[in-house]
Amino acid sequence: MPLQNRVTPSGDIIATAHRGMFTGNRGIIHDPATKTLLRKRWSSPAWITCVCEFRGRWREVMGGRSWTELFFLDEATAFAAGHRPCFFCRRADALRFRAAWERGNGVSRKRAPEIDEVLHRERLDGRNKRLHPLPAPLDKLPDGAMLQQGADSYLIAKGRALLWSLAGYREVSNAIDIPMLLTPPSTLRAFLGGYKPLLHPSALNVPSPLVGEG
Repeated sequence: MPLQNRVTPSGDIIATAHRGMFTGNRGIIHDPATKTLLRKRWSSPAWITCVCEFRGRWREVMGGRSWTELFFLDEATAFAAGHRPCFFCRRADALRFRAAWERGNGVSRKRAPEIDEVLHRERLDGRNKRLHPLPAPLDKLPDGAMLQQGADSYLIAKGRALLWSLAGYREVSNAIDIPMLLTPPSTLRAFLGGYKPLLHPSALNVPSPLVGEG
């Protein structure tokens, strides 16, 4: 029976056999005796994204009380849910993200807790995921931005909106009309500031639009 530890772009934590490219946490939100989630969905404003392998270390998932292991399809999914790179196991990525976040948001010398404070306001509306108006047309959004329309989540990649699923992304023939932004606005500005989120291979295999295509 799969554990309830897979995060969707809207920040929900569900049970599935899929694991994805990244792990991470929001603090301790599980009971190690039963390996089930508590009612709360975060215990710390530091929502981080980690690598699944680090210096040969091994952890029993939900087996202890240090933190609750969560999993993400890719980095764009983690960012959409409101996470950021870990400064311990992903220090180089975290430093690049902080520099791009500062450039994109017009600030400087921000510590991780200060970034977390901004992200915490942007990712939650009470207990629900906070959605934001689009700051630009779809074709002007950077790769890695994620949108929500109805029950569906979409990734922007190569100027196209791709439908998110637990297994990856796929093209859609229907247009999305009035989507909302899932990715926190300050994170989106970090993408515009130069940070390139790692995308699932299914997003990279989508062919680019033909020259002159309408």
